Amino acid sequence: MKVILLKDVKGVGRAHAEVEAADGHALNFLIPKKLAVAATPVAKKEAEARRKQAEDRAAVDTALLAQNIASLAEARIVIKAKANEKGHLYDAIGEMDIRNAAQNQAHIDLPEDVIKLERPFKELGTFDIPVSAGEVFGKFSITIEAE
Repeated sequence: MKVILLKDVKGVGRAHAEVEAADGHALNFLIPKKLAVAATPVAKKEAEARRKQAEDRAAVDTALLAQNIASLAEARIVIKAKANEKGHLYDAIGEMDIRNAAQNQAHIDLPEDVIKLERPFKELGTFDIPVSAGEVFGKFSITIEAE
């Protein structure tokens, strides 16, 4: 049975795609859980319109993210944290702390998964933060100072 997926379904396909599913699987699982609809001509047209709309939204989001990353490169972000005399932090500075600082100081909202750290920072200093989402790459600097 041909169905059009309304959401991504693991092992079956991506949203808005027309896939062939076993009759029982489609009738007993996908359609009742509103994960898919039968592949009628009307449903195909609607799925194509939703696919184009999702692509357009993704393009706008990517452009906005690139603009935000460029703005962050020019901003000065300072995070204050408790540290000992040797410059070691009592609590590590991670991706969520950096996102919150960027939002509070530079007024730029970053999605959760764009900051790519190898490990949290545990010392005072200035660090480059790599950012990537899809095809958009960039970096910005933060300064961690003692309270």
